[in-house]
Amino acid sequence: MRPRSKLPALLLGSALLAGVLGAGTVATAAGPGGAQAAPADGHTGHTTAVSTRASVDDPDGDGYIPAVPPVTGVTPSHATPPPRYFHEFQANCAVTHTAPDDPIVYPGQPGRSHDHTFMGNRTTHAGSTTASLYGGDTTCKAPADASAYWMPSLYKGGEKILPVGPQVIYYKAGVTDYTSVRPFPKGLRFVVGDPLQSAQEFRGHKGWVEGWECGDSFKNVDIPQNCPAGSQLNLRMQAPSCWNGLHLDTPDHQSHMAYPLVKPGTNDNVCPASHPVALPMIEFKMAWPVDGDMSQVRLAGGRGYSFHYDFFNAWEERTLRAMVDHCVVGGLQCDTRGYDQNHPERGAVLNSDHRLP
Repeated sequence: MRPRSKLPALLLGSALLAGVLGAGTVATAAGPGGAQAAPADGHTGHTTAVSTRASVDDPDGDGYIPAVPPVTGVTPSHATPPPRYFHEFQANCAVTHTAPDDPIVYPGQPGRSHDHTFMGNRTTHAGSTTASLYGGDTTCKAPADASAYWMPSLYKGGEKILPVGPQVIYYKAGVTDYTSVRPFPKGLRFVVGDPLQSAQEFRGHKGWVEGWECGDSFKNVDIPQNCPAGSQLNLRMQAPSCWNGLHLDTPDHQSHMAYPLVKPGTNDNVCPASHPVALPMIEFKMAWPVDGDMSQVRLAGGRGYSFHYDFFNAWEERTLRAMVDHCVVGGLQCDTRGYDQNHPERGAVLNSDHRLP
């Protein structure tokens, strides 16, 4: 028997608006201006969080994908290393395509999800597995990052608006002891947020940063009704960074991960005992080229507060470890090459081609 933990109520579902959903064929990335037509369809989007179909990664289809080997015997670190304001690097990735697919929530079931905008791995589709993604072609700056990143597509009226150019994806320390952070295990996947969350739940989500932003308007729970000409729509959201060490996925796609907790009597962030393994904290920093009257702007999953995103790790292990050790554990503010311009003496991890030397 695989170990199981008590799961919370199903977190994923969808309250989709008619005429908003992407459908049928896979769309290509946007050209100048980022707009595409949005065909209507009858997709119901996320209606369940539980994986009920077998796949290469989950042969029995029960939603539990064990880590092989599991990481056990870990105690959350309560150490306080020398303070460093930064301990991060960037893994910037451009949009590849859109499709009504979700290989985490609906593995092997093309067209069942609401429309998603994919970044990173160019091959991501409903049937994607660890093996199919690993080593694949990618739009990320580092060729070693074949991971898949995706989020609900954004529309203005009937037009699909896609982010243009590389989008900023931070890998940060989510715990005070940044020296305890280790790389993601190969094949780890999770969902951040919930398309059925209320506005209040979105605002109270532990991954909340500044909400929806444009111009001088920020901390918006929903998409602003108007954005100044020449501005863009921005959103940042952080992922949980503490892992239970046992599963690469669980039926709700969230329970194997947890956010750090504040240690009582301190300002220190530590992983809970149930999820003792500190991993990088991913932060999406997305930018959509849309301004002016925003009353018709919405997500494929519903209102702005339905925002959520997915991550499926397919980094080449040596490169990810080198970036994590140098930048996160090393307490640096690194770019996509693992270089901190404030500490040039520390050098870079990757060469000019974003590859390990």
